[in-house]
Amino acid sequence: MDRSAERGWELLENGNLIRKAEEEGYEVMVTADQKMRHQQNLTGSSLGIVDLMSTAWLRVQHRTKEIRDAIEDVRPGQVLEVPI
Repeated sequence: MDRSAERGWELLENGNLIRKAEEEGYEVMVTADQKMRHQQNLTGSSLGIVDLMSTAWLRVQHRTKEIRDAIEDVRPGQVLEVPI
């Protein structure tokens, strides 16, 4: 799993980040940016978004099964939330 900073994408805003991920062939983006779903129109997008409802690593690390399931289930243009 790549991180945006490892790819040099850390300064990209959400819309540009989504476009860059699509151009690079990514199918799923995992984020904790809960505003993204309201700020971006994903209609026609080839990218699915998995939105983690917490940024607290201690909580996130205990929900890996739910996160993995969401990654497998999300479809292009869809946002799936993982309650944490």
